[in-house]
Amino acid sequence: MSRAPVLLVGFAVTNRAVCAQLVERGHLVVPVDDAPDDHARLYAEELGVGLLEQPDPDDWPALAADARAIVPTPGLPESHPCLGAAADAGTPVISEFDLAQQWDARPTLAVTGTNGKTTVTLLAAAMLEASGIPVSVAGNTETPLVEAIRADRPEAFVVEASSFRLGHSQCYRPTVGAWLNFAPDHLDVHESLTSYRAAKAALWNRADEHTTSVVNRDDPVVVAHAPDEGRVVTFGLDDGDFRVSEGALWAWSEKLADTFELHRSQPHELSNHLAAAAVAMAGGAHAQGVRAALLSWTGLPHRVALVAEHDGVRFFDDSKATTPHAACAAVRSVGRAVLIAGGRNKGLDLGPMAEVADQLRSVVAIGEAAEEVQRAFAGRCPVTIAGSMEEAVRTAAEGARSGDAVLLSPGCASFDWYGSYAERGDHFSLLVRELIGGSP
Repeated sequence: MSRAPVLLVGFAVTNRAVCAQLVERGHLVVPVDDAPDDHARLYAEELGVGLLEQPDPDDWPALAADARAIVPTPGLPESHPCLGAAADAGTPVISEFDLAQQWDARPTLAVTGTNGKTTVTLLAAAMLEASGIPVSVAGNTETPLVEAIRADRPEAFVVEASSFRLGHSQCYRPTVGAWLNFAPDHLDVHESLTSYRAAKAALWNRADEHTTSVVNRDDPVVVAHAPDEGRVVTFGLDDGDFRVSEGALWAWSEKLADTFELHRSQPHELSNHLAAAAVAMAGGAHAQGVRAALLSWTGLPHRVALVAEHDGVRFFDDSKATTPHAACAAVRSVGRAVLIAGGRNKGLDLGPMAEVADQLRSVVAIGEAAEEVQRAFAGRCPVTIAGSMEEAVRTAAEGARSGDAVLLSPGCASFDWYGSYAERGDHFSLLVRELIGGSP
Protein backbone atom coordinates (compact mmCIF):
# COMPACT_ATOMS: atom_id res chain seq x y z
CA MET A 1 0.00 0.00 0.00
CA SER A 2 1.27 3.45 -0.93
CA ARG A 3 2.33 5.59 2.01
CA ALA A 4 1.64 8.80 0.12
CA PRO A 5 -1.20 10.56 1.90
CA VAL A 6 -4.75 11.15 0.71
CA LEU A 7 -5.47 14.87 1.11
CA LEU A 8 -8.96 15.75 2.28
CA VAL A 9 -9.55 19.37 1.37
CA GLY A 10 -12.23 20.72 3.66
CA PHE A 11 -13.06 18.82 6.83
CA ALA A 12 -16.82 18.92 7.31
CA VAL A 13 -19.38 16.09 7.42
CA THR A 14 -18.48 14.23 4.22
CA ASN A 15 -14.71 14.34 4.53
CA ARG A 16 -14.86 13.41 8.20
CA ALA A 17 -16.70 10.25 7.15
CA VAL A 18 -14.14 9.70 4.38
CA CYS A 19 -11.32 10.19 6.86
CA ALA A 20 -12.73 7.64 9.30
CA GLN A 21 -13.06 5.02 6.58
CA LEU A 22 -9.59 5.63 5.19
CA VAL A 23 -8.00 5.47 8.63
CA GLU A 24 -9.81 2.19 9.39
CA ARG A 25 -8.41 0.77 6.17
CA GLY A 26 -4.87 1.73 7.08
CA HIS A 27 -4.39 4.67 4.71
CA LEU A 28 -2.32 7.73 5.51
CA VAL A 29 -4.63 10.74 5.59
CA VAL A 30 -4.00 14.47 5.84
CA PRO A 31 -7.13 16.60 6.33
CA VAL A 32 -6.78 20.24 5.30
CA ASP A 33 -9.16 23.08 6.11
CA ASP A 34 -8.97 26.78 5.33
CA ALA A 35 -11.18 27.72 8.28
CA PRO A 36 -11.55 24.80 10.70
CA ASP A 37 -13.80 24.97 13.73
CA ASP A 38 -13.30 23.25 17.07
CA HIS A 39 -15.41 20.27 15.94
CA ALA A 40 -13.04 19.65 13.04
CA ARG A 41 -10.00 19.85 15.31
CA LEU A 42 -11.55 17.50 17.86
CA TYR A 43 -12.58 14.97 15.21
CA ALA A 44 -9.10 14.94 13.69
CA GLU A 45 -7.60 14.43 17.13
CA GLU A 46 -9.97 11.54 17.86
CA LEU A 47 -8.96 9.83 14.60
CA GLY A 48 -5.28 10.41 15.28
CA VAL A 49 -4.63 12.52 12.19
CA GLY A 50 -2.97 15.90 12.00
CA LEU A 51 -5.23 18.67 10.69
CA LEU A 52 -3.41 21.08 8.41
CA GLU A 53 -4.94 24.52 8.93
CA GLN A 54 -5.04 27.43 6.51
CA PRO A 55 -2.19 26.50 4.17
CA ASP A 56 -0.79 29.31 2.08
CA PRO A 57 -1.83 29.13 -1.60
CA ASP A 58 1.85 28.80 -2.47
CA ASP A 59 2.00 25.56 -0.45
CA TRP A 60 -0.43 23.69 -2.67
CA PRO A 61 1.93 22.63 -5.48
CA ALA A 62 4.08 20.68 -3.03
CA LEU A 63 1.10 19.31 -1.10
CA ALA A 64 -0.56 18.09 -4.30
CA ALA A 65 2.65 16.61 -5.71
CA ASP A 66 3.22 14.58 -2.53
CA ALA A 67 -0.36 13.27 -2.36
CA ARG A 68 -1.72 10.00 -3.71
CA ALA A 69 -5.15 11.55 -4.28
CA ILE A 70 -7.19 14.59 -3.29
CA VAL A 71 -10.79 14.41 -2.05
CA PRO A 72 -12.41 17.87 -2.08
CA THR A 73 -15.26 18.65 0.25
CA PRO A 74 -18.58 18.95 -1.63
CA GLY A 75 -19.05 22.58 -2.60
CA LEU A 76 -15.36 23.46 -2.76
CA PRO A 77 -15.10 26.26 -5.35
CA GLU A 78 -13.51 25.17 -8.59
CA SER A 79 -11.18 28.15 -8.23
CA HIS A 80 -9.58 26.67 -5.09
CA PRO A 81 -5.80 26.43 -5.55
CA CYS A 82 -5.69 22.76 -4.61
CA LEU A 83 -7.48 21.80 -7.83
CA GLY A 84 -5.11 23.66 -10.11
CA ALA A 85 -2.15 22.27 -8.20
CA ALA A 86 -3.52 18.74 -8.54
CA ALA A 87 -3.93 19.16 -12.29
CA ASP A 88 -0.36 20.44 -12.64
CA ALA A 89 1.02 17.58 -10.55
CA GLY A 90 -1.09 14.89 -12.19
CA THR A 91 -2.58 13.95 -8.82
CA PRO A 92 -6.06 12.39 -9.09
CA VAL A 93 -9.00 14.32 -7.67
CA ILE A 94 -11.70 11.87 -6.59
CA SER A 95 -15.03 11.87 -4.76
CA GLU A 96 -16.56 10.01 -1.87
CA PHE A 97 -18.65 8.18 -4.50
CA ASP A 98 -15.49 6.75 -6.04
CA LEU A 99 -14.30 5.48 -2.69
CA ALA A 100 -17.65 4.03 -1.67
CA GLN A 101 -17.89 2.10 -4.94
CA GLN A 102 -14.40 0.69 -4.42
CA TRP A 103 -15.36 -0.47 -0.93
CA ASP A 104 -18.90 -1.77 -1.49
CA ALA A 105 -20.42 -3.63 -4.44
CA ARG A 106 -24.11 -3.14 -3.64
CA PRO A 107 -26.17 -1.27 -6.26
CA THR A 108 -26.56 2.49 -6.12
CA LEU A 109 -29.48 4.39 -7.64
CA ALA A 110 -28.33 7.96 -8.17
CA VAL A 111 -30.54 11.01 -8.71
CA THR A 112 -29.24 14.35 -9.94
CA GLY A 113 -30.83 17.53 -11.28
CA THR A 114 -31.05 21.20 -10.47
CA ASN A 115 -34.40 20.78 -8.72
CA GLY A 116 -36.29 17.87 -7.17
CA LYS A 117 -33.36 15.66 -6.15
CA THR A 118 -34.36 15.21 -2.53
CA THR A 119 -38.02 14.56 -3.32
CA VAL A 120 -37.26 11.97 -5.99
CA THR A 121 -34.57 10.31 -3.87
CA LEU A 122 -36.81 9.90 -0.83
CA LEU A 123 -39.89 8.90 -2.82
CA ALA A 124 -37.95 6.30 -4.81
CA ALA A 125 -36.58 4.91 -1.55
CA ALA A 126 -40.13 4.68 -0.17
CA MET A 127 -41.25 2.82 -3.31
CA LEU A 128 -38.42 0.32 -2.96
CA GLU A 129 -39.09 -0.24 0.74
CA ALA A 130 -42.81 -0.74 -0.03
CA SER A 131 -41.70 -3.38 -2.54
CA GLY A 132 -39.76 -5.24 0.14
CA ILE A 133 -36.29 -4.01 -0.87
CA PRO A 134 -34.35 -2.55 2.07
CA VAL A 135 -32.48 0.60 1.03
CA SER A 136 -30.55 3.45 2.57
CA VAL A 137 -30.65 7.08 1.44
CA ALA A 138 -27.25 8.73 1.15
CA GLY A 139 -25.09 11.25 -0.68
CA ASN A 140 -26.07 14.90 -0.56
CA THR A 141 -27.97 14.24 2.67
CA GLU A 142 -27.08 13.95 6.33
CA THR A 143 -25.40 10.62 5.53
CA PRO A 144 -22.54 10.49 3.01
CA LEU A 145 -22.40 7.34 0.90
CA VAL A 146 -19.11 6.29 2.49
CA GLU A 147 -20.91 6.32 5.83
CA ALA A 148 -24.05 4.56 4.60
CA ILE A 149 -22.13 1.54 3.34
CA ARG A 150 -21.19 0.67 6.92
CA ALA A 151 -24.71 -0.73 7.45
CA ASP A 152 -25.45 -4.36 6.56
CA ARG A 153 -29.23 -3.98 6.12
CA PRO A 154 -29.52 -2.13 2.80
CA GLU A 155 -29.65 -4.16 -0.38
CA ALA A 156 -29.14 -0.95 -2.34
CA PHE A 157 -28.51 2.77 -1.84
CA VAL A 158 -30.61 5.60 -3.24
CA VAL A 159 -28.13 8.43 -3.68
CA GLU A 160 -28.84 12.14 -3.98
CA ALA A 161 -26.02 13.07 -6.33
CA SER A 162 -24.99 16.71 -6.38
CA SER A 163 -22.83 18.28 -9.06
CA PHE A 164 -20.24 18.87 -6.32
CA ARG A 165 -19.70 15.12 -5.97
CA LEU A 166 -20.33 14.01 -9.54
CA GLY A 167 -17.96 16.59 -11.01
CA HIS A 168 -15.00 15.07 -9.16
CA SER A 169 -15.95 11.41 -9.65
CA GLN A 170 -13.47 9.46 -11.74
CA CYS A 171 -14.88 5.94 -11.69
CA TYR A 172 -18.32 6.11 -10.06
CA ARG A 173 -20.91 4.23 -12.11
CA PRO A 174 -24.39 4.06 -10.58
CA THR A 175 -26.51 1.04 -11.39
CA VAL A 176 -29.37 3.45 -12.09
CA GLY A 177 -28.70 7.11 -12.87
CA ALA A 178 -31.53 9.65 -13.20
CA TRP A 179 -31.06 13.23 -14.40
CA LEU A 180 -34.19 15.22 -13.60
CA ASN A 181 -33.65 18.65 -15.15
CA PHE A 182 -31.10 21.37 -15.76
CA ALA A 183 -31.09 25.11 -15.07
CA PRO A 184 -28.39 27.58 -13.98
CA ASP A 185 -27.29 27.08 -10.38
CA HIS A 186 -24.23 27.02 -8.12
CA LEU A 187 -22.21 29.47 -10.19
CA ASP A 188 -20.65 30.53 -6.89
CA VAL A 189 -18.92 27.11 -6.93
CA HIS A 190 -18.66 26.11 -10.59
CA GLU A 191 -16.53 28.33 -12.80
CA SER A 192 -19.14 28.45 -15.57
CA LEU A 193 -22.49 27.09 -16.66
CA THR A 194 -20.59 24.73 -18.97
CA SER A 195 -18.67 23.34 -16.01
CA TYR A 196 -21.88 22.89 -14.02
CA ARG A 197 -23.53 21.06 -16.93
CA ALA A 198 -20.50 18.80 -17.37
CA ALA A 199 -20.60 17.92 -13.67
CA LYS A 200 -24.23 16.84 -13.97
CA ALA A 201 -23.55 14.91 -17.17
CA ALA A 202 -20.80 12.98 -15.38
CA LEU A 203 -23.61 10.86 -13.93
CA TRP A 204 -23.73 8.99 -17.25
CA ASN A 205 -20.05 9.11 -18.25
CA ARG A 206 -19.55 5.43 -17.56
CA ALA A 207 -22.95 4.06 -18.61
CA ASP A 208 -22.70 0.54 -20.08
CA GLU A 209 -24.70 -2.63 -20.57
CA HIS A 210 -25.02 -3.02 -16.81
CA THR A 211 -26.62 0.39 -16.15
CA THR A 212 -30.01 2.07 -16.59
CA SER A 213 -30.22 5.79 -17.37
CA VAL A 214 -33.46 7.59 -16.49
CA VAL A 215 -33.98 10.56 -18.84
CA ASN A 216 -36.43 13.46 -18.57
CA ARG A 217 -38.00 13.80 -22.03
CA ASP A 218 -39.23 17.30 -21.13
CA ASP A 219 -35.75 18.78 -20.63
CA PRO A 220 -33.73 19.37 -23.82
CA VAL A 221 -30.39 19.59 -22.00
CA VAL A 222 -30.96 16.24 -20.33
CA VAL A 223 -32.11 14.64 -23.59
CA ALA A 224 -29.03 15.97 -25.39
CA HIS A 225 -26.77 14.18 -22.91
CA ALA A 226 -28.61 10.86 -22.85
CA PRO A 227 -26.04 8.07 -23.15
CA ASP A 228 -25.78 5.76 -26.13
CA GLU A 229 -24.72 2.85 -23.95
CA GLY A 230 -26.85 0.76 -21.62
CA ARG A 231 -30.58 0.73 -21.00
CA VAL A 232 -32.42 4.06 -21.24
CA VAL A 233 -35.80 4.70 -19.60
CA THR A 234 -37.66 7.97 -20.18
CA PHE A 235 -40.25 9.96 -18.27
CA GLY A 236 -42.26 13.03 -19.19
CA LEU A 237 -45.57 14.71 -18.49
CA ASP A 238 -46.91 13.95 -21.97
CA ASP A 239 -44.51 11.42 -23.43
CA GLY A 240 -42.15 8.75 -22.16
CA ASP A 241 -42.04 5.25 -20.75
CA PHE A 242 -43.34 6.84 -17.53
CA ARG A 243 -45.93 9.52 -18.31
CA VAL A 244 -49.22 11.19 -17.43
CA SER A 245 -52.11 10.14 -19.64
CA GLU A 246 -55.89 10.06 -19.20
CA GLY A 247 -55.56 11.62 -15.74
CA ALA A 248 -53.23 8.93 -14.45
CA LEU A 249 -49.56 8.04 -13.99
CA TRP A 250 -48.39 5.19 -16.19
CA ALA A 251 -45.36 2.92 -16.35
CA TRP A 252 -45.38 1.71 -19.93
CA SER A 253 -48.87 0.13 -20.24
CA GLU A 254 -49.48 -0.24 -16.49
CA LYS A 255 -51.45 2.37 -14.55
CA LEU A 256 -49.75 3.33 -11.30
CA ALA A 257 -52.26 5.79 -9.85
CA ASP A 258 -54.92 8.29 -10.86
CA THR A 259 -53.78 11.86 -10.29
CA PHE A 260 -56.85 12.63 -8.15
CA GLU A 261 -55.62 10.02 -5.66
CA LEU A 262 -52.35 11.89 -5.03
CA HIS A 263 -51.78 14.41 -2.23
CA ARG A 264 -49.60 16.55 -4.51
CA SER A 265 -50.39 16.82 -8.21
CA GLN A 266 -48.91 20.08 -9.48
CA PRO A 267 -47.00 19.61 -12.77
CA HIS A 268 -43.49 19.65 -11.29
CA GLU A 269 -44.63 17.21 -8.60
CA LEU A 270 -46.10 14.83 -11.17
CA SER A 271 -42.77 14.93 -12.98
CA ASN A 272 -41.02 14.04 -9.71
CA HIS A 273 -43.48 11.18 -9.14
CA LEU A 274 -42.75 9.77 -12.60
CA ALA A 275 -39.00 10.05 -12.12
CA ALA A 276 -39.14 8.33 -8.73
CA ALA A 277 -41.23 5.50 -10.17
CA ALA A 278 -38.78 5.06 -13.05
CA VAL A 279 -35.81 4.94 -10.67
CA ALA A 280 -37.50 2.58 -8.23
CA MET A 281 -38.75 0.15 -10.87
CA ALA A 282 -35.32 0.11 -12.53
CA GLY A 283 -34.03 -0.85 -9.10
CA GLY A 284 -36.49 -3.73 -8.70
CA ALA A 285 -39.61 -2.13 -7.19
CA HIS A 286 -42.96 -3.55 -8.28
CA ALA A 287 -46.01 -1.56 -9.35
CA GLN A 288 -47.91 -2.27 -6.12
CA GLY A 289 -45.08 -0.87 -4.02
CA VAL A 290 -44.79 2.18 -6.26
CA ARG A 291 -48.52 2.80 -5.98
CA ALA A 292 -48.52 2.42 -2.19
CA ALA A 293 -45.73 4.97 -1.83
CA LEU A 294 -47.40 7.41 -4.24
CA LEU A 295 -50.68 7.32 -2.36
CA SER A 296 -49.01 7.93 1.02
CA TRP A 297 -46.60 10.64 -0.17
CA THR A 298 -47.52 14.05 1.22
CA GLY A 299 -44.43 15.95 0.08
CA LEU A 300 -41.50 17.52 1.89
CA PRO A 301 -41.40 20.71 3.96
CA HIS A 302 -40.55 24.04 2.31
CA ARG A 303 -41.51 22.87 -1.17
CA VAL A 304 -44.68 24.71 -2.22
CA ALA A 305 -46.12 23.67 1.15
CA LEU A 306 -49.47 25.21 2.07
CA VAL A 307 -49.03 27.03 5.38
CA ALA A 308 -52.51 28.49 5.81
CA GLU A 309 -55.51 29.98 4.05
CA HIS A 310 -57.21 33.14 5.26
CA ASP A 311 -59.87 35.33 3.65
CA GLY A 312 -59.44 33.45 0.38
CA VAL A 313 -55.65 33.93 0.29
CA ARG A 314 -53.38 30.87 0.40
CA PHE A 315 -49.90 31.18 1.92
CA PHE A 316 -47.20 28.86 0.56
CA ASP A 317 -43.70 28.15 1.90
CA ASP A 318 -41.36 27.30 -0.99
CA SER A 319 -38.17 28.36 0.76
CA LYS A 320 -36.28 25.45 -0.83
CA ALA A 321 -36.53 27.24 -4.21
CA THR A 322 -33.05 28.75 -4.44
CA THR A 323 -32.90 29.20 -8.21
CA PRO A 324 -35.03 31.23 -10.64
CA HIS A 325 -36.00 27.98 -12.37
CA ALA A 326 -37.49 26.59 -9.15
CA ALA A 327 -39.25 29.86 -8.31
CA CYS A 328 -40.88 30.00 -11.74
CA ALA A 329 -42.13 26.42 -11.38
CA ALA A 330 -43.69 27.32 -8.03
CA VAL A 331 -45.46 30.39 -9.42
CA ARG A 332 -46.88 28.37 -12.29
CA SER A 333 -48.18 25.77 -9.85
CA VAL A 334 -50.06 28.17 -7.52
CA GLY A 335 -51.53 30.61 -10.05
CA ARG A 336 -52.06 34.32 -9.36
CA ALA A 337 -49.67 35.30 -6.59
CA VAL A 338 -47.78 37.88 -4.63
CA LEU A 339 -44.21 36.60 -4.73
CA ILE A 340 -41.64 37.07 -1.97
CA ALA A 341 -38.23 36.65 -3.62
CA GLY A 342 -34.59 37.38 -2.90
CA GLY A 343 -31.86 36.41 -0.48
CA ARG A 344 -28.25 35.66 -1.31
CA ASN A 345 -27.70 35.18 -5.02
CA LYS A 346 -25.56 32.17 -6.00
CA GLY A 347 -24.02 33.96 -8.97
CA LEU A 348 -27.14 33.49 -11.11
CA ASP A 349 -28.99 35.75 -13.51
CA LEU A 350 -32.30 36.50 -11.79
CA GLY A 351 -33.80 37.88 -15.00
CA PRO A 352 -35.57 34.61 -15.92
CA MET A 353 -37.83 35.05 -12.90
CA ALA A 354 -39.68 37.71 -14.91
CA GLU A 355 -40.97 34.96 -17.21
CA VAL A 356 -43.85 34.51 -14.75
CA ALA A 357 -44.53 38.23 -14.25
CA ASP A 358 -47.92 37.96 -15.94
CA GLN A 359 -49.05 35.62 -13.13
CA LEU A 360 -47.91 37.98 -10.37
CA ARG A 361 -49.95 40.69 -8.75
CA SER A 362 -46.77 42.08 -7.24
CA VAL A 363 -43.34 41.14 -5.91
CA VAL A 364 -41.83 41.75 -2.48
CA ALA A 365 -38.04 41.72 -2.74
CA ILE A 366 -35.91 40.72 0.24
CA GLY A 367 -32.31 40.24 1.33
CA GLU A 368 -29.00 41.00 -0.33
CA ALA A 369 -30.45 40.43 -3.80
CA ALA A 370 -33.48 42.69 -3.32
CA GLU A 371 -32.30 45.25 -5.85
CA GLU A 372 -31.48 42.50 -8.37
CA VAL A 373 -35.00 41.16 -7.97
CA GLN A 374 -36.36 44.67 -8.43
CA ARG A 375 -34.40 45.06 -11.68
CA ALA A 376 -35.55 41.67 -12.94
CA PHE A 377 -39.21 42.68 -12.68
CA ALA A 378 -38.81 46.35 -13.62
CA GLY A 379 -41.59 47.38 -15.96
CA ARG A 380 -43.26 43.96 -15.66
CA CYS A 381 -45.06 44.18 -12.29
CA PRO A 382 -44.95 46.27 -9.09
CA VAL A 383 -42.02 45.56 -6.75
CA THR A 384 -41.60 46.58 -3.11
CA ILE A 385 -38.38 46.10 -1.15
CA ALA A 386 -38.81 44.84 2.41
CA GLY A 387 -36.11 45.13 5.06
CA SER A 388 -37.16 42.05 7.04
CA MET A 389 -39.26 38.91 6.66
CA GLU A 390 -41.82 40.47 9.02
CA GLU A 391 -42.22 43.40 6.67
CA ALA A 392 -42.28 41.11 3.64
CA VAL A 393 -45.10 38.95 4.98
CA ARG A 394 -47.14 41.95 6.05
CA THR A 395 -46.65 43.73 2.71
CA ALA A 396 -47.44 40.62 0.67
CA ALA A 397 -50.59 39.89 2.65
CA GLU A 398 -51.79 43.47 2.24
CA GLY A 399 -51.26 43.26 -1.52
CA ALA A 400 -53.01 39.93 -2.05
CA ARG A 401 -56.67 39.60 -2.97
CA SER A 402 -59.11 36.74 -2.45
CA GLY A 403 -58.12 33.89 -4.76
CA ASP A 404 -54.43 34.88 -4.74
CA ALA A 405 -51.50 33.09 -3.19
CA VAL A 406 -48.74 34.64 -1.11
CA LEU A 407 -45.71 32.63 -2.14
CA LEU A 408 -42.29 32.61 -0.52
CA SER A 409 -40.20 31.24 -3.40
CA PRO A 410 -36.97 33.21 -3.13
CA GLY A 411 -34.92 32.05 -6.12
CA CYS A 412 -31.87 32.70 -3.93
CA ALA A 413 -30.03 31.10 -1.03
CA SER A 414 -30.93 31.94 2.56
CA PHE A 415 -27.52 32.69 4.03
CA ASP A 416 -27.87 36.47 4.23
CA TRP A 417 -30.61 36.44 6.87
CA TYR A 418 -30.81 32.77 7.90
CA GLY A 419 -28.69 29.70 8.54
CA SER A 420 -30.64 27.52 6.12
CA TYR A 421 -33.60 27.49 3.77
CA ALA A 422 -35.48 25.50 6.45
CA GLU A 423 -34.94 28.24 9.03
CA ARG A 424 -36.15 30.82 6.51
CA GLY A 425 -39.27 28.79 5.69
CA ASP A 426 -40.05 28.15 9.33
CA HIS A 427 -39.81 31.86 10.12
CA PHE A 428 -42.07 32.72 7.21
CA SER A 429 -44.64 30.14 8.34
CA LEU A 430 -44.53 31.41 11.92
CA LEU A 431 -45.08 34.98 10.77
CA VAL A 432 -48.00 33.95 8.56
CA ARG A 433 -49.71 32.16 11.45
CA GLU A 434 -49.11 35.13 13.74
CA LEU A 435 -50.52 37.50 11.14
CA ILE A 436 -53.62 35.40 10.63
CA GLY A 437 -54.08 34.86 14.33
CA GLY A 438 -53.89 38.58 14.90
CA SER A 439 -56.40 39.40 12.19
CA PRO A 440 -59.96 40.32 13.16
